[in-house]
Amino acid sequence: MWDNVEDYIHKEIKKHGTLCFPLVDTENSSEAACIAKKAEKIGASAILVGGSSTVDQLELMEVVSSIKSQVSIPVILFPGNVTGVSPKADAILFSSLLNSESPYFITEAQALGALAVKKHKIEPLPTGYLIIGEGTTAWFIGHARGIPFNKSGIAIMYSLAAQYLGMRFLYLEAGSGANQNISPQMVASVRKHYEGILIIGGGIRTPETAKEIAKAGADIIVIGTIIEKDKNWESIFSSIITSIRR
Repeated sequence: MWDNVEDYIHKEIKKHGTLCFPLVDTENSSEAACIAKKAEKIGASAILVGGSSTVDQLELMEVVSSIKSQVSIPVILFPGNVTGVSPKADAILFSSLLNSESPYFITEAQALGALAVKKHKIEPLPTGYLIIGEGTTAWFIGHARGIPFNKSGIAIMYSLAAQYLGMRFLYLEAGSGANQNISPQMVASVRKHYEGILIIGGGIRTPETAKEIAKAGADIIVIGTIIEKDKNWESIFSSIITSIRR
């Protein structure tokens, strides 16, 4: 078990190498607890709950509660807005969308949600959030100026900015349902400079791709679309975890 989610994540990385977190979208609320239970059994180290379009806080609270009744690993919020805060969660990726063109997603939403995080004693995981590419829901909702997939130098600059601002987690996001994943080359380039926990998500659909991203230096790989769209997700998820483990 664990008392501090951040310490737990560090220990899991030291034990297993690259970790895999399934992202459960609240739109799939009826299946959330079942998905989380199966994912834990397969080898997930934590469950992410949220999404860019989460708006119903009562539904979110019910989803988080149902998941926590079925799993013994941390349930971590992945909010796209202040509506993504739930008192039942263990921790929250307290994120700033660093390449947004809207101040709201850089600091204002965070200020609005901060008191709720403190009130409900949700452990904040300070996270720099970067959207790579364009055309996804996260890109649209977050008013992001997407970093081109072939511009690793720009990702490095933002990554160092996140580090120097004290963000101990960095999430490079291609977006749910992205047509392409973030390249291992970009991951490796960022890894050379960023010293915190590096999370990669979006467009990762095969064990081979996951393995390449893990070898490039990712600490955590997030899988969402496969779980939502593929009936054979358990087999694929299992293969991904096997491929990224030491």
